[in-house]
Amino acid sequence: MLRLRRDFLVLLLAVPLLLTSSIAAAQTQEVADTGAPSSRLLISGELGFLSPMAHSVQFSKAGTDFDYVDEGGQDNLYQFMRLQAEFDFKGRHKFIFLYQPLEINTEVVLRRDVRVDDVTFPEGTPMELRYGFPFYRVGYLYDFLEGSERELAIGAALQLRNATIDFKSADGQLFRSNRNVGPVPLLKLRARLPLAEKFWWSFDATGFYAPIKYINGGDSDVTGAILDASLRVGRPLTEEISGFVNLRYLAGGGEGTSKDDDDFGDGYVSNWLHFATVSLGFTYGAEILD
Repeated sequence: MLRLRRDFLVLLLAVPLLLTSSIAAAQTQEVADTGAPSSRLLISGELGFLSPMAHSVQFSKAGTDFDYVDEGGQDNLYQFMRLQAEFDFKGRHKFIFLYQPLEINTEVVLRRDVRVDDVTFPEGTPMELRYGFPFYRVGYLYDFLEGSERELAIGAALQLRNATIDFKSADGQLFRSNRNVGPVPLLKLRARLPLAEKFWWSFDATGFYAPIKYINGGDSDVTGAILDASLRVGRPLTEEISGFVNLRYLAGGGEGTSKDDDDFGDGYVSNWLHFATVSLGFTYGAEILD
C-alpha cells in the first residue's frame, strides 16, 4: 500500500510537468480557424466496468487496517457509469457538471477478528459491506487553442464527496457506519488532438493534494488526495455524435483524526483506494448559440 501511495503522488506531480510540455507544444502550433466559434452543449455518458486494484480502510487507531480487495470481497469487476454535461462558450470557456456514482456492496465471511471503532466483528462472522463514494463535480476550463479539433485547456473544479461506509453482520446484531459529506477543491487539465484519419485522442486529469485543513474540505488536519486521470480514443459517428473508448485511473483518500461528538471511536480514519475503469461512451453535441 505504501508503494501505491508513492505511485499516486508521482502521478499527481506528473500532471504539472505534462501541462508545461503541452503548453510549449501548443505555442509552436498554428491552427486555422474559420469564422467565429459557436457555443455548444455537449452531453456524454460512459458505461463499463471498474476493477479495484488496492483499497483499505481503518476506523480508530486501535481499529483494523481492513483490506477490501483481499478480505472484503472486492476481488471482482463492478459496473461503472459516468454522466457529464458541458457548456462550451465560444470555443474557449468550458463549464462542466459531472455526476459519478460509485457504490460497491459485498458479502463475505471474516477470516479474522476485525475491529471498527469500538466494535469487534469476530472471525467467522458473515458480513454485509457497503462502500459508497459517489461524487458531484462542477468545473471550468479555458482552452488555449483555437479550433474544434485541438484542445489544451486548464482550469479548476469543486467536488462534493458523499461517502457512506458500512460494516454490518448478516444478522444485524453488529453494525458500524461512517458518513461524510464535504467539498474538495481540484485542479484540472484536458488535451485533445487528431489521431490518424477521422480518429482523435484525449487526456484528462483532475486532482489535488491537500495536507492541511481549510483546503481539504474539512475542519481538521487530515491529509487528503485525489487523482482522476483518463486516456480516451474516439471517432465521430455523425455530425452530432462521437463514440469513444476510455481507460481511467481513479485514486485518492484521506488519513488523519477528526473528532466529532457522535463518533464511536477516537476519530482517526484512513481510507485509500486505487481503481481502474474501462468504458465505452458517447458524446452528443449541439450548437445552441451563434
